[in-house]
Amino acid sequence: MADPVTAASIRCRNDLKLYETLLADPLVKRVNERIARHEQDNPMNLRRRLLATSVHLSERMAPDLHEMAVDCMDRLDLDIRPELYAYAGPQFNAMCMKPEEGRLFIMFSSALLEAFEADELKFVLGHELGHHAYQHHDIPIGIILRGGERPEPRLALSLFTWSRYAEISCDRAGAHCAGNMETVGRALFKLASGLSGRTIDFNLQDFLAQVEQMQVIDQAPGEGAPQEDWFSTHPFSPLRVKAVALFQDSQFVQPDGMSAEALEEAVQQVMGLMDPSYLEGRTKAAEAMRRLLFAGALLIGNANGEMSPEEIELFERFFGAGTYKEGFDTDALAASLAERVANVRDQASPSQAMQVLRDLCLVARAEGHTTDSERAVMLGIADGLGLADAIVDNTLCADYELD
Repeated sequence: MADPVTAASIRCRNDLKLYETLLADPLVKRVNERIARHEQDNPMNLRRRLLATSVHLSERMAPDLHEMAVDCMDRLDLDIRPELYAYAGPQFNAMCMKPEEGRLFIMFSSALLEAFEADELKFVLGHELGHHAYQHHDIPIGIILRGGERPEPRLALSLFTWSRYAEISCDRAGAHCAGNMETVGRALFKLASGLSGRTIDFNLQDFLAQVEQMQVIDQAPGEGAPQEDWFSTHPFSPLRVKAVALFQDSQFVQPDGMSAEALEEAVQQVMGLMDPSYLEGRTKAAEAMRRLLFAGALLIGNANGEMSPEEIELFERFFGAGTYKEGFDTDALAASLAERVANVRDQASPSQAMQVLRDLCLVARAEGHTTDSERAVMLGIADGLGLADAIVDNTLCADYELD
């Protein structure tokens, strides 16, 4: 007899692995300690704020939604009192807030509640409950990235990577609650497109075919969605559609489906496009990407005239102790930049080129602020790689929170 499907059993392996590593990180620990002290001294009273700014959806007002929430909680083996809220908003969005006094708060935008069918809402509910089931709020990614104590670049990249795998886990929780891929596909389609479904005839196979046409693995993404969306952290991107489709083909859904180990390997292959593995890789593409990242990071750091001691420390945390040498010839680096960019274009795939540009943006963002001159360096690199300026702007300006 097969083992029962539980929230724990379907959690994405890389989510759990990175979660445990991040919880042990000294900076993450310090931030959580500060949050705990602040909450003890200044109780937030989140419920009071929600009651003042949104509509509490009581069981009498939304009996079907509450019934779905209870069913999802049973499926995910959760024992906490849920409170559902709606707020006025034109975007399809939902969020699960950190529990307070034995209550778990789930918020929905008015647009989502109006546009989603009951089974699609069940997927959304399962996804949001997944964040609580997996204790994702223990890693306050937004506070860490926006806080006064800057995370070193490798930690920043780990946070971004973990957040993507956290969304994969929650998509699985949502799919487990919803029960079928057709429902999941419709929900993801609406979240990705912003369309309500009233003016189109959704077809799951056509939607999945679009994902395949984007040639996710080692080929050119962006054919079915703007390039600037490809490496966004939280949107319902084609990578997540592909990952949840793999889950639907696994032993957790199909008796003769792929094993849990094969599922994790397949998902890691898909999501690997967004991981900074080129830092240790030995291929020509990885070497070209590292050389561009090295020069780009130095030029960004020197964009305002010189690198500060803090920037030097940050650089060496990322590239290794002793890698920064006094007297770096920034003019020579700037002169070699076009060649380094051309090598990436020649040796790496478009998805890899977008990856190194995104990582340069994250390095700049990890320094706590980004100046116009630093942005100009990144835009020049984007132009040389043939990539959209919006990749730079979206990565620099994105508000990174779990949703």
